[in-house]
Amino acid sequence: MPKATPTPGSTLVSPTDHALILIDFQSQMSFATKSIDAVNLRNNAALISEAAAGFKVPTILTTVAEKSFSGPMFSEITDAFPGQKLLDRTSMNTWEDAAVIDEVNRIGKNRLVFAGLWTSVCIVGPTLSALDQGFEVYIITDACGDVSTEAHERAVERMIQAGVRPMTSLQYLLELQRDWARTETYDMTTGIAKKFGGSYGLGIIYAKTMFGASEGAHGSAPAVAAE
Repeated sequence: MPKATPTPGSTLVSPTDHALILIDFQSQMSFATKSIDAVNLRNNAALISEAAAGFKVPTILTTVAEKSFSGPMFSEITDAFPGQKLLDRTSMNTWEDAAVIDEVNRIGKNRLVFAGLWTSVCIVGPTLSALDQGFEVYIITDACGDVSTEAHERAVERMIQAGVRPMTSLQYLLELQRDWARTETYDMTTGIAKKFGGSYGLGIIYAKTMFGASEGAHGSAPAVAAE
């Protein structure tokens, strides 16, 4: 019988064990995206970008035909990484671009997390290519989109069958924090959740405002006795 210990599983991501690769979050790519609406897509892109920037996760930002066709990367992403160079490509498969691969090798992480547009082309290509070369690969599924729900879902299924691990945007943020006793990133994490975490973020605002409550009892007010 195995012996339980209070240690995290090896497949959980942490701020220091991976690189995030954000691909083709651009205007022209979003126009044809139908599997997720633009508001949710931009919100989730902002959430993971703010999380990665806040936890100092090495992040690659790449576009395709930025000046000639696809347009600028979402400001929600570039605002989180001010001054960072965007690696513009001609290849649909990011993994076939030498400048991107140079950056992957410079960062030197064997665990990679991907998100972008479109799931069936610009995400399937690099994730399956990275798997073939021995990398451990994750995809943030609700920060990806495609021309139809069918296209997105079949792409995610294909990646999972190949060995890619799926996760969501909020899951990514909370997995980086993982323990509310980590006070140095507590305010940042809950701040991102309040802004981009949907009903979960509203719950944090409500609990803090109404009862002085916090995740992990950080700065919480004394409990009110029941009448």
